[in-house]
Amino acid sequence: MYYRLLQLIIGIGLFLSLWIVVPAPTFSVLPLGVGAPEISPGLMVLHAIALLLTVLYHSHRTAFRIMMIGGLLGVTLSSLPLLQLPKAIQQANTVMNATLGSSYLAHLSPIQHAQLRPHPFNILDCIRQIPLGKIRQDLGIPFAQPDGQPLTLNLYRPLQKGTYPAVVVIYGGAWQRGSPDHNDQFSQYLAARGYVVWAISYRHAPSYQFPAQLEDVRSALRFMQAHAGDYDTDLNRVALLGRSAGGHLAMLAAYEQGDFPIQAVVSYYSPVDLANGYDDPPSPDPIDVKAVLEAFIGGDPRQFPEKYKQASPIHAVQPDLPPSLLVYGGQDHLVQIKFGRRMHQKLKAAGNTAVMIEIPWAEHAFDAIFSGVSNQFALYYTERFLAWALV
Repeated sequence: MYYRLLQLIIGIGLFLSLWIVVPAPTFSVLPLGVGAPEISPGLMVLHAIALLLTVLYHSHRTAFRIMMIGGLLGVTLSSLPLLQLPKAIQQANTVMNATLGSSYLAHLSPIQHAQLRPHPFNILDCIRQIPLGKIRQDLGIPFAQPDGQPLTLNLYRPLQKGTYPAVVVIYGGAWQRGSPDHNDQFSQYLAARGYVVWAISYRHAPSYQFPAQLEDVRSALRFMQAHAGDYDTDLNRVALLGRSAGGHLAMLAAYEQGDFPIQAVVSYYSPVDLANGYDDPPSPDPIDVKAVLEAFIGGDPRQFPEKYKQASPIHAVQPDLPPSLLVYGGQDHLVQIKFGRRMHQKLKAAGNTAVMIEIPWAEHAFDAIFSGVSNQFALYYTERFLAWALV
């Protein structure tokens, strides 16, 4: 009975570890592809313990060999993200320093420095979880009602009243689903470190197609302008931050260069070139990229070439845009990293300040596990970029 339980543990651990290198073929198993790299330190520990117990208590030679092979393979697979981490940190540090300057955080006070994460990864935070801090929350604030559809936002503020830089957070979900509650740990984390976070909603496709979603972001920004004094917000220090579809909307809104003074934009694993993304989908394609884009735009690029262009941040690039931070996973099978690289290159070629952070082992939506390996890494550089940009 004990030996069977040990076999089961090794089998489950190996099954989960395989998803670190095996791309999810369908949407139903995508959470495995997203989550396995993020819990890889725990999987390593699980395999190590199972191997030790196998050595100590083995009885059947054939079963022992099979279990040892399975355990060793599991340890190898689950170690891959941590083995890639040092080089990824070195590359990210080089990019940040080269783009923003080697002393880009020199303006921060000792208290502000102390609030930043000291390291890109802390294995203890995988166990105890990243501490969030105490904040004020105001949930479900209505800000617009286009076509009779109520739109709301969540507000996360530091405990003490004052005037703080703001981060407008836009959720992902293929433009079809989601709410301001998504990734609320991130919003709480930022608020506890001196930001007012405006997590906004927008109308969803296919009932509402582009540019309805962008219009809703603009409505939220107008609401912020009108109520900044009520909610401790410094309008001269505002950044937009979005994930996937939300990052796409954040870039479009930030690059419009309208009357609202956006200081920076942060885009996590966001589509930037919709027509080329349609013609060059990932393989495997667990969300059916073509169907998602058709629902958002109303058809394919041959039917609506100009609309695809207007909805693509890569075609909005021009000089004098707000500084941009792009974060992509190297194993993203929804938005391929090559599109992020092209966006980064075009921003730089136009003379803009742009930083791209690559996470070699990460799948799309890696930050769904807030204390996972990839989000710890991304959070470290994101909060430094925001601290630099929102002086």
